[in-house]
Amino acid sequence: MRRLICESVLLVGACMLTSLAAGAQQNELSVAHQPVSVDLAVTFSMEKADIVPTQCCFWMKGGGADAAITFWKGLGVAASVTGDQISNYAQGYDVNQITVMAGPRYTHSLGTGSASGGYGRRFQVYGDGLAGEIHAFNGAFPTSSGSLKSTAGSFALQTGGGLNMYLSKNFGVRLIEADYVRTLLPNGSANVQNDLRLAFGVTYHIGHAPRP
Repeated sequence: MRRLICESVLLVGACMLTSLAAGAQQNELSVAHQPVSVDLAVTFSMEKADIVPTQCCFWMKGGGADAAITFWKGLGVAASVTGDQISNYAQGYDVNQITVMAGPRYTHSLGTGSASGGYGRRFQVYGDGLAGEIHAFNGAFPTSSGSLKSTAGSFALQTGGGLNMYLSKNFGVRLIEADYVRTLLPNGSANVQNDLRLAFGVTYHIGHAPRP
């Protein structure tokens, strides 16, 4: 099941990134004088979760993809899809979850410079607030009648930020991303989860090279 989750997330992420990249590359020449850029990322993620109130906490693992469009002076929007999974978290149950969210993002660029006149190391620090939906399955989620169901869904909220380092005009690495993730999946108690998600991976920049 973990392989299925990863493959599904990567497929959705690849479709999203390919679509955005194609559109951005098509318009890059016509908007070269404008500060519009696109940043794409594929990441490995770890989420410290507390789905079961009597068992706090455990780490879920998975992957994700996100895309951000910066329009003006660092302001823009971002969208992300993330899939996480853990086996045997309680009484022989697994849990798999997929979150899809979007919202505003602010990105600030800075650089180290380069004695050779190249791009040098260019950094991006960003922060965002995203909202969307989570779908969890193959788990054990209590209902109001006391029975358990294997699937559940709820509103999801994420806020946090990260650091990208670009080694060329286009390619770089996501050194770290740290997010607070709040969901409302049923757990037989407060029906609230407050999770910590960490991620790192690779990035691709479309537009002007990230500059301070």
